[in-house]
Amino acid sequence: MVAAAADLIVTGSVIRTADRRHPVVESFAVRDGRILAVGTRAEIDAHRGARTRMLDVGDAAVYPGFVDVHNHHAMAGRTELFELSLPPSLTLDEILDRVREKAEPLPPDAWIIGGVVATTLLSTLATTASRQRLDEAAGGRPVVIVEDSRHNRWANTRALELAGITAASIPSAGVTVLDPDDGTPTGVLREGAGIPVQEAYDRSGGLTPEQHVAASRRGVEILNSFGITTFQDAGVSTDILGALAALDRAQELHAWVVSSLLVNDEIFGVDPIGEPLIARGEEFRTPHHRPDFVKIFLDGVPPARTASFLEPYVADAVHGAHFHGETTMTFDELHTWLRSVAERGLGAKVHCTGDGSARLVLDVAERIRADGFTTPIQIAHGQFLAVDDIPRLHALEVSADISPFIWFPGVIPQALAEVLGERAEHSQPNRALLDAGALVAGGSDWPVSESPNTLEGLQGLVTRADPLGRAPGVLWPEQAITAEEALEVFTLNAATAMGLGAETGSLTPGKSADFVVLDRDAIAGPADEIVHTAVVSTWFEGREVYTGS
Repeated sequence: MVAAAADLIVTGSVIRTADRRHPVVESFAVRDGRILAVGTRAEIDAHRGARTRMLDVGDAAVYPGFVDVHNHHAMAGRTELFELSLPPSLTLDEILDRVREKAEPLPPDAWIIGGVVATTLLSTLATTASRQRLDEAAGGRPVVIVEDSRHNRWANTRALELAGITAASIPSAGVTVLDPDDGTPTGVLREGAGIPVQEAYDRSGGLTPEQHVAASRRGVEILNSFGITTFQDAGVSTDILGALAALDRAQELHAWVVSSLLVNDEIFGVDPIGEPLIARGEEFRTPHHRPDFVKIFLDGVPPARTASFLEPYVADAVHGAHFHGETTMTFDELHTWLRSVAERGLGAKVHCTGDGSARLVLDVAERIRADGFTTPIQIAHGQFLAVDDIPRLHALEVSADISPFIWFPGVIPQALAEVLGERAEHSQPNRALLDAGALVAGGSDWPVSESPNTLEGLQGLVTRADPLGRAPGVLWPEQAITAEEALEVFTLNAATAMGLGAETGSLTPGKSADFVVLDRDAIAGPADEIVHTAVVSTWFEGREVYTGS
């Protein structure tokens, strides 16, 4: 029998497949964008034909294309192309200087949108004096800057006016931080309190459909540059859905994308959400874009004390000594939504950053499974889990969407310690989850993380330390996992969690030929050197979509 001729044959010293049946091979063949065969050079050479392209990477390494189970690609693209991009390390004075520079050439009524400011800076910003300094820097133009978790905003006086936020008209959702001296809004808006400002910006015109397409295109380009060929956007609007579908129909979407349709909206300020948005999901399905999940915000973030915990937060003057945080839904409300989602054949990504909200998800998942539904359920971000709940993820087939990028670098670990005390040192129990048989899927939560670089995530999972050396110490080192396990977390595991395990995530015959060429075998050397590996090229469906410099 004559072997089928391949379009492309890839050979190299190290080809890691993320397929435990053949974890390392010498070569693989590609035909019509799919993996045709894997094996030795001699075995794969049988698929060589007159028109077969040969790619020998030599001493470089080939991995499956990286998979990111949790990011906000369009938000990141939008920030880079159309907004004021700020690193979280800036001081107040430095932020004001950047705003002043951005404002100078703009019309007097133009909005300045951007981010981020550090969570730990919010207390400094939460004064009338700081808001007035922002007014001056912007020349009276409306300004909104998000903080690093993307759950909170800082707005100036003009933006508050356009949003209708005054001392006499405070948004019912979230927390509008007031100046203790005069009782007026400081401009710091926590969680849903910032949505009216976003809505005011949207009323001013917002982005055009062409700009939304450009933002998504740029987001995917950046992801490709880090070797990422599959991702799940963790909260989309019709604008983002339309942009992804438009890119794919133009054959410009170089990734598998799963979108998460917002059931409720605690931070974004988009419309529609919930049932009207879910009902429209199928309009935007294309070969590479799958609107297959919903997104539910079940709580907020610990630094803002809006996450739900089983044990109380560290006492403070506002909340006292017995405050646990709250969930956005009761058991019955969450069950109603998850059952409705399951009946539609969709999966659910549930944002819960506290162990209290995670337990609620597991309790509802137990009911859903008893009802006979196998719908995929993800706990995002799976960073705090009660010990007794860890085995339940495997038993209930609930996956843990983890974002090791959030440990380090940055101010989030410090902010967690301020509100949780010693509990902050026991987050991301990934060793325990894997040992319990749970499906652990890797995500960046970019642009909450400064970069979507999967290599940072791999190194963080193995070392439990700052991959970039900017923060000292390690985080609960007993929860480290092996480099091989980390690679699975950011390839096959993540693809499986988002319902694409049969499509991509490993170099397995029949799957999409998605792979990344690295300048060396990143996970074979010292764990603290993983991040110093370079991406040589990224391939999607057997086509090169990124070439490194």
